[in-house]
Amino acid sequence: MEQKLKVFLTVVKHMNFSRAAEELFITQPAVSQYVKSLEDELGIKLIDRTNKKIRLTKAGSLVAYYGGEISTLNDRMKQAVEDLTGEVQGKLSVGASYSFGEYILPHIVADFLEKFPSVDPHISIGNTHEIAEKVIHNEIDLGVVEGTVPSDKLIAEKIATDRMYVIKGKKEQLDKPIHLNEETWIVREQGSGTREAFDWFAAKNNIRPAKTLEFGSTQIIKEAVEAGLGVALLSEWTIRNELELEKLKIVGGGSLYYERNFYAIIHDAPFMTKTSETFIQFLRRD
Repeated sequence: MEQKLKVFLTVVKHMNFSRAAEELFITQPAVSQYVKSLEDELGIKLIDRTNKKIRLTKAGSLVAYYGGEISTLNDRMKQAVEDLTGEVQGKLSVGASYSFGEYILPHIVADFLEKFPSVDPHISIGNTHEIAEKVIHNEIDLGVVEGTVPSDKLIAEKIATDRMYVIKGKKEQLDKPIHLNEETWIVREQGSGTREAFDWFAAKNNIRPAKTLEFGSTQIIKEAVEAGLGVALLSEWTIRNELELEKLKIVGGGSLYYERNFYAIIHDAPFMTKTSETFIQFLRRD
């Protein structure tokens, strides 16, 4: 069934038989035959073909979902078997939340590749919830996230600590006392570890913002703060350049801060590829 499933998933990927045939380097009739053979084997129709368009039946959607899971696990199995050679090589899929992924991870990956040049890294960035979901569904080998991830399908290990500061635009009158409840706070979206950190920080300091603006990336928040739209709680990793260029300034003399931990998360499974295990050891070192 493996080849039939591969052809079917390629059709689903493009929702087009011709483009699937091009990717697989086979003829379009051959693609149709593979799909028909899979339908016969399962005893149900997977694809409706009407008006030169195709759509998945309910059964087709189920096969596409579970077929994707099977394909991913098959790739991971092959990688695990290859690991028996003892070499650190092959694909490494790492996901990270924005703060770590955009400001710290690139440097770690560069150092890792210098030592293990046969590794092929694939990096994805998302908020903590999105990265955790990718690990749970075996879409990536491991993730690095801030915040808590309540799931019995994951194993988490602390690998770094970060300090977050309250910042305001450099052009603002920063020498006068800041009244946290009167400020407009610019925050990340729900599901973000940075948002979770702000919620904890606000609760600890009895902050009830008069107004909040919710933006979907750290870079936009920095630009908004620089423009004078409000204040924000951001990682020291993310604001280094802006502080050096004096575009932003830490308020409260650095006394207003929040410390958070970053965790490497992996699927709670009996096996891990040698490449993934070695990369986690690399994260521990940093």
